Amino acid sequence: MSSNASQLAPLLSTPPVKNFGWSVTFAGMGINLALGVLYSWSVIKKDIPAEWNWNGVEKMLPYALACLVFSIVMVPAGRMQDKFGPRLVASIGGILVGAGLVLTCFTTSAIGYMIGFGLLAGAGIGFGYASATPPAVKWFPKQRTGLIAGIVVSGFGLAGVYVSPLLNWMIADYGIPTTVLILGIGFLFVVVALAQLLKSPPAGYVPAAPHSGGKSPSATASVSPPKGDMTPKEMLVTWQFWILWFMYICGAGAGLMIISSLAEIAKVQAGLSLGFLLVAILAIGNGGGRIVAGMVSDRIGRKATLRICFVLQAIMLLVLNAANKGSAIATVPILCLISALIGANYGANLAIFPAITKDYYGLKHFGMNYGLIFTAWGVGGCTLSVIAGLIYSGYIGNRKGSFEFAYYTAVAMLIMAAIIVSFVRPPHRKQANAIESPAVAHA
Repeated sequence: MSSNASQLAPLLSTPPVKNFGWSVTFAGMGINLALGVLYSWSVIKKDIPAEWNWNGVEKMLPYALACLVFSIVMVPAGRMQDKFGPRLVASIGGILVGAGLVLTCFTTSAIGYMIGFGLLAGAGIGFGYASATPPAVKWFPKQRTGLIAGIVVSGFGLAGVYVSPLLNWMIADYGIPTTVLILGIGFLFVVVALAQLLKSPPAGYVPAAPHSGGKSPSATASVSPPKGDMTPKEMLVTWQFWILWFMYICGAGAGLMIISSLAEIAKVQAGLSLGFLLVAILAIGNGGGRIVAGMVSDRIGRKATLRICFVLQAIMLLVLNAANKGSAIATVPILCLISALIGANYGANLAIFPAITKDYYGLKHFGMNYGLIFTAWGVGGCTLSVIAGLIYSGYIGNRKGSFEFAYYTAVAMLIMAAIIVSFVRPPHRKQANAIESPAVAHA
């Protein structure tokens, strides 16, 4: 018996699964570094020539539409990522972003930019972004979900560090049409190339827990049937989904409102012509905040981290509102600090919400589940950005040339989110009834 058992042991054991976690993580981060061109819009907007005859609302519409399309496309893109894998979906994203930017070089109209930048590039960003985080977090244990999600999405936030000064220089020397043409061609090749490095683990893959006897994850990882995953339909009937969705609107909308107008705020409100510098500083905070918030949420919990970020963001917006010409706050060092903190608090949302989606609803349908929650990002960004543009242009209220009412609206939403987060708790997760056959589990 012992002889037969020893002969069968090699046949029954599961071979170790090679771990591609870190290569997938940094490939996803690289893709997001390219897709973060979205955050450069405030630099493009301030340099739109007067002869193009765009009003204040038209200058906001391509960005607002890109945010909305980005978030909506995340749903079908997440579904495609779950079904067909990340490589194909990310490649589609690179092609759409490149095509959209190239198209804008042939137009000077707001409608043309809404189609090229807002519709095509926005959809491409959705396809690429939906494919970057899911395969990365699947390679790591739950204790590192926040950290890995933070690293992947940090690329999107850090993009402003190089995109903003690069655009500022290129637009000054070559003009907007040539600049967007070069960016479109470059990003197409970069995203499609990095997409080929994305790879999801086999079905039922269970990564090793941290500090597992000094062994590497690939040496101790195993494959087993998934349990407790919720389908998108099951997720939508939980009240937690709608609470998370509302909080995401508040946190993301407040940050996107500032990102879309920061260069103009510095110039008109504070009287300083250093918009591209503040955009770059905000991008550093945005990228760094995603990593830090992800790590912190792994230690103190998602809810506690979100509460801190909501409250701190509300304080920063009130301080920025007071940064008027001649005030002690309207100085370069203080505005740089405010920009970095606003970026960090905003970026925290992009790391914590995918992590909490995985915590609450599992990994099997993570792509589409997070895509549905991410629609809140588009609703918040589109709504508050347009409101800020309408107020500034005098279409709402009697404070033309001021963002004051927009600040107070965002602050009120952040305070509500900080209160509501205390009542959120994980939904009841059903255990999977069916046990996969060994052939499926070890595929």
